[in-house]
Amino acid sequence: MGIGDDAVEVRAQGWRILAALHGHIETALERALQADHELSVVEYTVLDALSRQDGWHMRMRQLARAAALSGSATTRLVTRLEERGLLARILCADDRRGIYTELTPAGSDLLDRARPTHDRVLANALAEAEQTPELAPLVDALHRLPAPH
Repeated sequence: MGIGDDAVEVRAQGWRILAALHGHIETALERALQADHELSVVEYTVLDALSRQDGWHMRMRQLARAAALSGSATTRLVTRLEERGLLARILCADDRRGIYTELTPAGSDLLDRARPTHDRVLANALAEAEQTPELAPLVDALHRLPAPH
């Protein structure tokens, strides 16, 4: 194996470790959010993304990026959350073709109840992952990320 092959293998190994950590965290979050709040991880992610926006709304395209979903998957997800009264769709006042997705008061309330569960489970999952030698360096790197403003 040449130097180029070694670099490819290092990147591939890094990706496998990242995927393992992601899977570990997502499984723990999914289990807890479903059991305690009847929310999936992606539903939580959407509510959280909307809560961090001025006016609690985003265009569908922005929301798709925030949730790492395709446009059609985002539309289906928003429809489900809208049917539960957690989101609303509104027409953009400036561009009648644009549609915003907006967090409703019920969505905000559910998010407020779910956030402590999410944060606790995330902290516990990271602490567990830190005990796995392959995952520990990645968890350490996450802890060293600068705090958001």
